[in-house]
Amino acid sequence: MQKPDQRRIAALTSKGHWSDKTLCDYLRIQAQQTPDNLAAADQPTRQQLTETDPIRLTFSQLNMASDALAVDLLSRGVGYQDRIMIQMPNVVDLMVCYYAISKLGAIASPLPVQYGRHEISMLAGELSPDWFIGTDHFKGQCLADNGQFAVSMNKVFAMGADLGIRRIDRLNNVETDQLIAYREKHPISANDTFTVCWTSGTTGTPKGVPRTHNMWLASGQMTALGSGYVSGDILLNPFPMVNMSALGGFLFPAATLGCAVVLHHPIDVPIFLEQIQTEQVTFTIAPPALLNKLSKEPALWGAFDFPELRSIGSGSAPLSPEMIATFEQDYGVDIINIYGSNEGIALISSRDTIADPKLRAGLFPRSGGTHSPWRGELHDRVQSKVIDVDTGQELLAPESRGELCFSGATVFDGYLHSDRSDVFTDDGFFRTGDLVDICGDNGEFYRIAGRLKDIINRGGMKISPSELDTLLEGHDALSEAAVCAYPDETLGEKICVCIVPRSLDDPPSLDDICAYLTACGIAKFKLPERLQCVDALPRNPLGKVLRHELSDTVAPK
Repeated sequence: MQKPDQRRIAALTSKGHWSDKTLCDYLRIQAQQTPDNLAAADQPTRQQLTETDPIRLTFSQLNMASDALAVDLLSRGVGYQDRIMIQMPNVVDLMVCYYAISKLGAIASPLPVQYGRHEISMLAGELSPDWFIGTDHFKGQCLADNGQFAVSMNKVFAMGADLGIRRIDRLNNVETDQLIAYREKHPISANDTFTVCWTSGTTGTPKGVPRTHNMWLASGQMTALGSGYVSGDILLNPFPMVNMSALGGFLFPAATLGCAVVLHHPIDVPIFLEQIQTEQVTFTIAPPALLNKLSKEPALWGAFDFPELRSIGSGSAPLSPEMIATFEQDYGVDIINIYGSNEGIALISSRDTIADPKLRAGLFPRSGGTHSPWRGELHDRVQSKVIDVDTGQELLAPESRGELCFSGATVFDGYLHSDRSDVFTDDGFFRTGDLVDICGDNGEFYRIAGRLKDIINRGGMKISPSELDTLLEGHDALSEAAVCAYPDETLGEKICVCIVPRSLDDPPSLDDICAYLTACGIAKFKLPERLQCVDALPRNPLGKVLRHELSDTVAPK
């Protein structure tokens, strides 16, 4: 973990951007002020996911359930700053886990449910986890079994079998005393690391992103300000609660403002729409492909009634101006364009800041930029700049293109086991690896122009091509192989594997390649969906594969 930067802590605390409160502190506040308000709810079809009934908890119940789980974990040996890998779908139990871990001052490292042996072993090698919690039933699987690839089996807990949600009014006296004594011995700071989420790197080595309570709370405040959250809102979260979009977008702002989080997993359109209606949802997020579908199928949208729905957030890909116009003019729902990352990037383009759908679809306010005209709490919490990729010099003029760099209360201190100099400028700005254009007559906007980082974005799941390339090097029937992205209307990008077979008479098929990668333990969402034979892989003088040339070759003309 990066050591806390005391000067940074002091500076951000003095500005009021950071405080001394943790996630569980805010839960206790809500449990006192609005004990009977809904805090967390499962989707109605949870039975199909986990073979258990849906759970609904008020703030008082959520506080007590997480107290009880904290005591149960403590009795099993879990302690302060222990590292806990978690693999669970979007169910209320996962929210209870986060709060319980917060109350122990431990560190949560959430994993997508799609991850298998290969990914979990690799991440465990980076994190050195102390414990693993997985749900005992998920679509016929026991995710807790994956814990064997991370820790010894006596350090694995199955949620539903070994651990459960205790719905109680209060702890007994012994448990209360135990938790109080623990907290007195281990006072928890808002500047303690609370999570290590994961982001893919271009080298194939996963990167752990340690974040403190204060970093998350600052991200949550940005989301709340940019999306217009108010106390008592009902928030529907369909994205896996393992990274920025769900944690910074829902868990943390809901705790600070007293909003309910309704969970959904995975995106099942009729159920998703039904939840918006029956739960009287005020805000949700959805991938661009789903919003495009709904904008083109007014009958599907019109089959439901959404009187409370004010806005929908989206991102991860350019939005359609026509889609935004349809939602706002025909459906009466605002679309908010959100650009963020686990590292703490936060740009939000709403109707209040950019009214024109044609502009909002691809532009973001240049929040915190040098000479930026934007002012107010949302824009003052972060700083951003654009630098020349080669020289590192700051670019200011409109129409300039360079690498986006970010700083402020939302930004992490550095990757797990990584030298800050690799990813931060000399003056402390995180180098995002993303190219942006400075736009507008006065340079007041950013447009995301592309990625320096060589990542495939398949429906929001980030995939490192180098990781697959490395595994394919072991295939006996291949002389060379590399994967690349090709466009897909639904997912944005899919994976094509380009091969140079050892034998032109008997080249391996796509099924052969997928079977080989599956045997390596790779997650299904990383499997290629096209195969193309080539005479040789295009490479630069240093031997690096020119992946963009492969993408140009396999893209539809």
